Amino acid sequence: MLIVLSPAKRLDFTEPATPLPATQPRFTEDTASLAVTARRQTQADLRRLMGISEDLAKLNQARFKAFDPEATEVGIQAALAFAGDVYQGLDARSLDAAAMDWSQDRLRILSGLYGLLRPLDRIQPYRLEMGTRLKTRRGGSLYDFWGDRISKCLNADAEGHPEPVVINLASQEYFGAVDAKALKLPVITPQFRENKDGESRIISFFAKKARGTMARFAIENRIEKAADLKGFDIDGYAFDKAASSESEWIFTRSGNSAWRVAFATAKR
Repeated sequence: MLIVLSPAKRLDFTEPATPLPATQPRFTEDTASLAVTARRQTQADLRRLMGISEDLAKLNQARFKAFDPEATEVGIQAALAFAGDVYQGLDARSLDAAAMDWSQDRLRILSGLYGLLRPLDRIQPYRLEMGTRLKTRRGGSLYDFWGDRISKCLNADAEGHPEPVVINLASQEYFGAVDAKALKLPVITPQFRENKDGESRIISFFAKKARGTMARFAIENRIEKAADLKGFDIDGYAFDKAASSESEWIFTRSGNSAWRVAFATAKR
């Protein structure tokens, strides 16, 4: 079983209190090629391509100029470097070495720049969303650039697993980089919903955090079979069999004060 997450825009490159081994990303030539293309972009290009502010464009232009694909000791492990909502739920920095080692064979992080990362793969600071329409020799977007490479890597990574299946905890933007025709594995997509006054809906922040929390649940419990994820009950979630299908599993919980605030904000 492979669990797939999206990366995060927010990064934390502080070194962990307890050192962990690091591995090298596997699409080194592809990443180097993308970095060269990104390095050629002006700040105005980056603002347009990624819809970011002038300050962020300046920061990321500097990151691409500093990026060195041959620097194997620069950066930190991917699961520690990403710090967005999903990674609040995963909280990889509090996992022990045995848990991180177990996750290395079962957790994957999609990346616009790196393609597909393992938790312990060392990365450098960057921002390059998968939906970016960056023109390369392979086409007009990162989806064109990665083609079937990510799917083929997932196929290979699942070999030898007790149950070769992908648990899709990534966003639509990122999982869109997984070529459906090339992927030889069944896909199960958990969805996390909040129930309030008879209405069920997805609240982005809570759903993102729940994705990371489910990944941690699988790691801590050493889950090898997808069906065992139906026991996920962290933060009040429960599997809703009636609302679920074979490939889309719905987890719901009753609304609370935090949900009501988010709901009211979304309605404005």
